[in-house]
Amino acid sequence: MKRGTFTTTIAALLLAAGPAWAQGKLNVITTTEDLASIAREVGGDRITVESIAKGYQDPHYVEAKPSFILKLQRADVLVLVGRELEIGWLPPLIQQSRNARIQAGADGYLDASLEAQILEIPTGQITRAMGDVHPLGNPHYWMDPENGKRIGKQIANRLSRFRPNDRAFFELRLADFTSRLDVAEKRWLAMVAPYKGTKAVTYHRSFPNFADRFGLDIVGYVEPRPGIPPTPQHTLDLINEMKRANVKLVLVEPYFDLKTPNAIGRATGAEVLVLPPSVGGVKVATDYFKLFDYNIDLLVDAIKKSASK
Repeated sequence: MKRGTFTTTIAALLLAAGPAWAQGKLNVITTTEDLASIAREVGGDRITVESIAKGYQDPHYVEAKPSFILKLQRADVLVLVGRELEIGWLPPLIQQSRNARIQAGADGYLDASLEAQILEIPTGQITRAMGDVHPLGNPHYWMDPENGKRIGKQIANRLSRFRPNDRAFFELRLADFTSRLDVAEKRWLAMVAPYKGTKAVTYHRSFPNFADRFGLDIVGYVEPRPGIPPTPQHTLDLINEMKRANVKLVLVEPYFDLKTPNAIGRATGAEVLVLPPSVGGVKVATDYFKLFDYNIDLLVDAIKKSASK
């Protein structure tokens, strides 16, 4: 075989083999926009990133579309929230993708919860009567910036496993991300410090890590149990408890109906706040930093407003 023909053949084979072999950009697929935002921070221009779920969607209930299977077929790395957040839709998509790189246990399968601080890990027997309780703990851990740093570190390490020659690049990006998040977190904590201990009710259990980090005291939920729609009796009981405890704040995720929260707000004089738990939950929350910027600003304004009533 002539040298020119041989070179052309090798180039064609590398191109056909895809990014993982041609040492092009790693193709990273994440289950949520929060993970995608952190992956972009760490991976920079050495990766492409796309999220399956959108920030305005309830990540527990994502419609499994054939287009998602195609995305997963091309993925070098899959980053998921874990703690069974995606249990209702992700496993069959992974299986149907037939992509060996991202099957559970493979190098391209990254459960971002493994090094995070997980709250609300239940003890004792769990039954369906308890609602959609996560037996491995609350999966909304990314709502604490400290966990954001841990997620970033895991992603950097996993990308480095695929691209050892780029390890220094990923580590530098991680250090920059962590440094900027340290500065931002200090600013956010200073903003909420005067209101530490503020009592709040939330619709779903999306905010325990956020509340733990920023000093909110969550005293009740619009849902009687996780994933169970509010009932008239539970709503009445919650209103009475809020009046007794003088709770003036109701936090609602963007994908829930506001009818019951608004009724609770009218009955108690509480501020009803639509607070996105994910990047992309509102248009201005375009990345992980802007998500907290938006939420902290909204939260502080609502607390001030409720205090002036």
